[in-house]
Amino acid sequence: MKAQVFRGVNQLSYEDIPVPTLEPDEVLVQVRVVGLCQSDIKKIRYPLYEPPRIFGHETAGTIAAIGNNVKGWQVGQRVAVMHHIPCMRCAYCLNDNFSMCDVYKNISTTAGFNASGGGFADYVKVPGHIVENGGLIPIPDNISFEEASFVEPTNCCLKAVRKAQIAPGQTVLVTGAGPIGLMFIMLVKYFGAKAIATDLLPSRIDKALSVGAEAAFDARDPDLPAKISVLTGGLGVDVTLLAVPSEKAFFQALDSTRKGGKILFFAEFPDEVEIPINPNILYRREIDLIGSYSSSYRLQSLSADIVFNQRIDVKALISDRYPLKDLSAAVEVAIAPTPDTYKILIYP
Repeated sequence: MKAQVFRGVNQLSYEDIPVPTLEPDEVLVQVRVVGLCQSDIKKIRYPLYEPPRIFGHETAGTIAAIGNNVKGWQVGQRVAVMHHIPCMRCAYCLNDNFSMCDVYKNISTTAGFNASGGGFADYVKVPGHIVENGGLIPIPDNISFEEASFVEPTNCCLKAVRKAQIAPGQTVLVTGAGPIGLMFIMLVKYFGAKAIATDLLPSRIDKALSVGAEAAFDARDPDLPAKISVLTGGLGVDVTLLAVPSEKAFFQALDSTRKGGKILFFAEFPDEVEIPINPNILYRREIDLIGSYSSSYRLQSLSADIVFNQRIDVKALISDRYPLKDLSAAVEVAIAPTPDTYKILIYP
């Protein structure tokens, strides 16, 4: 089969490799589409993992083969694939910190080499632990593979929305109107809150409004906190979701979030970044700083419901489609997006 093999920093090799062989409890999925995630791009561009590996984890496809001990699944079924499932027994899992679980971190779907998602290939193998614990999600007949590939990123965003305790009637600032920021806007609106968005690109500011933002501004606007103050009756927003790794965006969030509000870090900053902050700002204004990484096992069914029942329009996020052989070109576009670049999908 064909796969895009990570051979080193910024080195992707389109290669012929063996189709993964199955253990009795495993399932082989033929990949129909896989989303290109910012985390994939970081793994390709920076020395975070030893090669060789095959990345890609926002996967939807068709079951091509099943191990002899697998029950409840049939060849030909259409499925969305969750690439991580926690153990549900460790201290992290018992405290609902599923993404900190060692099993969650270390057992993944794979197309070969060190298990790393494996979606950037013709076929991906789903380990028995993931098969047996809800990592395959049947796709309804009326839902496309493209839509189904959004179940995993929807879960990640939904986890952040829940962690920030966003409630009906609140106002939420979303910094960055890329594909993740746009999904945040959709979810904020779906749960009855109002979204204000910022971005650097005029086209993305317009896109934010089109998917449901109450207002959208240029992130460079020096009057941004004042404008947000006007929109919120002088209070500031209840929650800020940082969907871009920007120090400036963080300080805008401090200036724009009300007393007693929350700022949630969703985007991953470069490791060398350190943000100086006077702790009395947090103490006196009772601002909560929160981090949200990856998905939540508890939200898996709700995420599938939101996508499969089209409660948000994930199709509106798709801008580009690339064949697997052109993954490197897709990564370059994602790094330097055009005004109309949002979510990029990859097809074997």
